[in-house]
Amino acid sequence: MPHEHIPPRKPIDHKPRVIVTRHLMPDVEQRISELFDATLNVDDVPLTRDQLIAAMQEADVLVPTLTDTIDAELIDQAGDQLRLIANFGAGTEHIDLAAAAKRRIIVTNTPGVFTDDTADLAMMLIIGVPRRVREGVALIRRHNWTGWAPSRMLGRRLGGKTLGIVGMGRIGQAVAHRARAFGLEVAYHNRKRLPEAIERMLHARYVETLDDLVAEADILTLHCPLNEETHWLIDERRIGLMKPGASLINTARGEVINQDALIAALHSGHLAGAGLDVYPDEPNVDERLLEHPNVMTLPHIASATAEGREASGEKVIANIRFWMDGHRPPDQVFEALV
Repeated sequence: MPHEHIPPRKPIDHKPRVIVTRHLMPDVEQRISELFDATLNVDDVPLTRDQLIAAMQEADVLVPTLTDTIDAELIDQAGDQLRLIANFGAGTEHIDLAAAAKRRIIVTNTPGVFTDDTADLAMMLIIGVPRRVREGVALIRRHNWTGWAPSRMLGRRLGGKTLGIVGMGRIGQAVAHRARAFGLEVAYHNRKRLPEAIERMLHARYVETLDDLVAEADILTLHCPLNEETHWLIDERRIGLMKPGASLINTARGEVINQDALIAALHSGHLAGAGLDVYPDEPNVDERLLEHPNVMTLPHIASATAEGREASGEKVIANIRFWMDGHRPPDQVFEALV
């Protein structure tokens, strides 16, 4: 959405009341406490809905994370003094941006800091699922390994296979860059095609329709945001289009995949395996996924590096300070209405 012009804001002449909903890195919390009138969540217990409402009625600045659903009803109950939601993390699908704009509440996020971390973890799944790593680890841990054999635990070679990337933003491009080192042919689908120079740099081939990409990929990896258009983007029909023996990787959001359709394809043998870091009902993970021998299940850790979390916290602080000084925050997501 194009940004509206906003007249310069007056600087804040006092320490703003900042409420942080989850426990952040110690250095980040110390800095927040020094700069602002801060309330921290040292116990790291997610706030209840009523606690979120109370925080929004008291704070000048709310610092939520993806575990906090900031919907229109909550925003309508916010105090008049709430003027900034400084989200910790890049995704903002848990915040009703239109409702925030209606209340003239600025929303910021922390883009870019988790790109390499997420791409690294996606590559681990892209390698691990075809090579049946989860199954091999389980074999050792159950003390069932009987030794090397020429025809056992056979996976699939990466070299020469097609990696289909859905969503070619920062993370998708970082995955493409890594994938070339493993001999994968990179094809991608995006709402908007990348410039030719970037395609050449990444050795990536554009596929005009998602259906065509899904049908040709040996490994399909998802790097798109969650919104109305991408909810169940990979549904029963599209999973049916995938090659027999293909693999599906998801480090985006759980709701991008129809989980029941995925499970059915795994148990029928249509898909060889899946690598999942996200789920539609976190922290709950469907037992049918856990039972499958070649589904690598991770606890939403794509962004879980100390360096990334420190950098995200520093972006939160920078956004608040810019806002305090009367300037537009560098990572503003949605322009407040005037």
